[in-house]
Amino acid sequence: MQPDFAALRERMVREQLMGRDITDPRVLEAMRRVPRHKFVPPELQAAAYRDTPLPIGSNQTISQPYIVAYMTQLLELKPTDVVLEIGTGSGYQTAILCELARFVYSLERYPALAERAAAVLDELGYENVELHIGDGSQGLPDMAPFDAILVTAAAPVIPGPLRAQLADGGRMVLPIGDDQGQSLQRVRRVGDQWKIEDHIPVMFVLLYGKHGFTPPDDPQPEHEEVEPPQDEDDEDDED
Repeated sequence: MQPDFAALRERMVREQLMGRDITDPRVLEAMRRVPRHKFVPPELQAAAYRDTPLPIGSNQTISQPYIVAYMTQLLELKPTDVVLEIGTGSGYQTAILCELARFVYSLERYPALAERAAAVLDELGYENVELHIGDGSQGLPDMAPFDAILVTAAAPVIPGPLRAQLADGGRMVLPIGDDQGQSLQRVRRVGDQWKIEDHIPVMFVLLYGKHGFTPPDDPQPEHEEVEPPQDEDDEDDED
């Protein structure tokens, strides 16, 4: 028998988010709407609303619900904002951002993750999103500036290209540190001034790339846009 995912999602919001310090009503409503279980492997769907991260493949994880909500709340998103997300992963955080912003550009290093996330986002009907494959530490300069940037992997320092792509008045939230310890920071740009706030200790996977950590074995990915899957009726027949 399939779990009552709607009831589990409401309990997650009430106990894990409202029971802590998530107070932004728009963030809470987005967390209520997005079906987190759709973004995890089928064998883990029953655990999707637990207070824990879960593996999604390619040595990556979907963050625990509280961390997703906390980082989103720090962004202070407005309905008119254009957002850059570094690290699409499962696509769950992407969906939350799509609920709150005008448009989301999301950049993922691993093609298999990006393609799977694109399929789920398309299935759920999100149209205000564009996925790309490439080096997240370099951002997407052709689409800049961004009102907000969310980085879901830890960098040793704030990557210079991401600073440059943040609009005046923009906010960037990212973990800074290494595989031994990290601090979640919020960066505000006010003209040529940068206000940096430390928030909570976190532990994310590392951000690999030119302005992040050196990847252990795989080469730098080439940048490309990920096309959403077509409906079968729209696909061209191929031999």
